[in-house]
Amino acid sequence: MKHRIVVLGAGYAGAYVAGNLARRLSPADAEITVVNAVPDFVQRLRLNQLAAGHDIEAPQLTDVFAGTGIKLRVGRVTAVHPERRLVLVADADGGGELGYDTLVYALGSHVADHGVRGVPEHAFDVAGRPSAVRLRERLDGLGDGGRVVVVGDGLTGIETATEIAEARAGLSVALVARGELGARLSEGARGHLRRACDRLGITVVEHTAVESVEANRVLCADGSVLESDATVWAAGFTVGSLAATAGLEVAENGRIVVDRTMRSVSHPDVYAVGDSVHTLGDNGLPLPMSCGSAGYTGRQAIEAIVGRLTGRKIANVKLVYAYNAISLGRRDAIWQSVDGEAQAKPKYMGGRKAARIKALIEKGSLWGTSHPTFGLPKRKHRVSTAPAVRTGLAAELTSDPSGQKAA
Repeated sequence: MKHRIVVLGAGYAGAYVAGNLARRLSPADAEITVVNAVPDFVQRLRLNQLAAGHDIEAPQLTDVFAGTGIKLRVGRVTAVHPERRLVLVADADGGGELGYDTLVYALGSHVADHGVRGVPEHAFDVAGRPSAVRLRERLDGLGDGGRVVVVGDGLTGIETATEIAEARAGLSVALVARGELGARLSEGARGHLRRACDRLGITVVEHTAVESVEANRVLCADGSVLESDATVWAAGFTVGSLAATAGLEVAENGRIVVDRTMRSVSHPDVYAVGDSVHTLGDNGLPLPMSCGSAGYTGRQAIEAIVGRLTGRKIANVKLVYAYNAISLGRRDAIWQSVDGEAQAKPKYMGGRKAARIKALIEKGSLWGTSHPTFGLPKRKHRVSTAPAVRTGLAAELTSDPSGQKAA
């Protein structure tokens, strides 16, 4: 009986994990199924560019996984029952149950409205492809002088405001920062960011909290009002309640708590990667939601799953947060290194060179995901853990709380 591996989500983390497990495990005794809500791969890193008006590639997942042996199921995950090792999926055919022996939870995150009135009804976001397309269509309908307000000065907010301002010079763009603009950057990088905003004609509104969003304006806590024809909400991300509802141990923010190998501390048949996981980096601080974190947590989960299923030693993958790469349109960017305490280092890189590096990161992320079997080894590892012991495997794995002994 084959060991059933089910991967929930085919974003950067999920597609990467599924493809690499297919590279390393023999199809003779391992079966990999990926469940994703849409049939294509979404380049989330570039959705702000899509909204601004650029054409962004969206490869079909059937093409991405072609030749891997991975089964793709297009549908929405409605529930996870870890005690029964079942996932419920709703799809065009009515859905049903999907059993697993090992589950990889990679369902990612969505925009966080923080309970601000009017955000769900009136604001746009770039957290998903449909919402980015909706924003693009709205911007297409605005003539010269149209007003765009971007709320949130994290990486997503900065990149969205600068992309829109550069691609649509006829629009008036404002960027609302809760504190000082670029507060987490070094002094030099903050100066570079301000100069970029000035060059692009972006109005920066600092030290301002948004109280509510209406159809054509943004109301601030200090009583000020920002007129807006399109309000973009980029004030952070959050995860859904699916993991918590399933009974998995989660942190206060809803992300799944794992051991050093990305295995759930409450349900050892479940691994979490990407934005879904709450894990400490090598500096002792929680890894942020980012593409970089998706890569590190994904690699660690791959090592752990392969190691446990084949009886090999599990390697520890570095878990680091080393830099921020921030696009400022297509021809400018900031590369900000951070220290071991996740604080910005004094030196930074800005301008065209940084923009080229950021573009290479984006292209590399797409290429690596779209070619999961590149250099596919002729010899794959055989599974040595007997998958037939499905009712007792959880208890067996639980007996190793350290997460270091191969099952």
